[in-house]
Amino acid sequence: MASAWQKTQEYYSWVLESGDPRTDPWPLVYSPLPVTLLFAFYLFVVALGPCLMRKREPLKLKGLLITYNLAMVTLSSYMFYEFLVTSVLDNYSYLCQPVDYSRSELGMRMARVCWWFFFSKVLELLDTVFFILRKKQEQVTFLHVYHHGTMLFNWWSGVKYVPGGQAFFIGMLNSFVHIFMYTYYALASLGPQMQRYLWWKRYLTIMQLCQFVAIAAHSSYNLFTECQFPNGFNAAVFLYILSLITLFLRFYYRTYIRGKQEKLT
Repeated sequence: MASAWQKTQEYYSWVLESGDPRTDPWPLVYSPLPVTLLFAFYLFVVALGPCLMRKREPLKLKGLLITYNLAMVTLSSYMFYEFLVTSVLDNYSYLCQPVDYSRSELGMRMARVCWWFFFSKVLELLDTVFFILRKKQEQVTFLHVYHHGTMLFNWWSGVKYVPGGQAFFIGMLNSFVHIFMYTYYALASLGPQMQRYLWWKRYLTIMQLCQFVAIAAHSSYNLFTECQFPNGFNAAVFLYILSLITLFLRFYYRTYIRGKQEKLT
């Protein structure tokens, strides 16, 4: 028992001390404890939030939602710009790119935008909170909770150990897609009169699926080539993206194919 506890302590010490020393001092990075507690609180809200709202009227939150969604559009645009411009200035390869662990200007610039991308995943947990407060419980699906929760841990580990390199491609694509996603949410938050202008929701889902396929191809390519980027991360990304492709394809089928067929009958 003592030996198992000692090994656990040694492993935890390794987790803490083997990260990138450049990002360790930054908020929420050094230890996995803060994001673990945040995730536990998130699950607590997901589980008990609907119960607390059951006998209450749904909150409108119109002004807050417009502000939040426009802020997320701005942040996503900034991150996409930083990922793209930094990778171009530093001559990044889109096939194989090791992490630049130096304290050079561009190395630190890429590490910083990776941290902002991680922090955006913390902010995105508010999506779920707003759904619950507005009593839009049908939106809080397994896919929604799984995606939000896992991205939090995925990008904590990314910023802790590999802030840059191959990981930039994921952040860049995801930031690009989120520009359109949060634009959609901002328009939807204006009210029912905007529904006629939101016909492109289906294409937003297709864009998300294309993003996942591109990331899967990108990460799997490096599993079969020599690249100085940890294979463990590429393998984890590939398996994780397969799970998202499966879940999003299921969502697409149930929403846009089976749902349309049911309406016709």
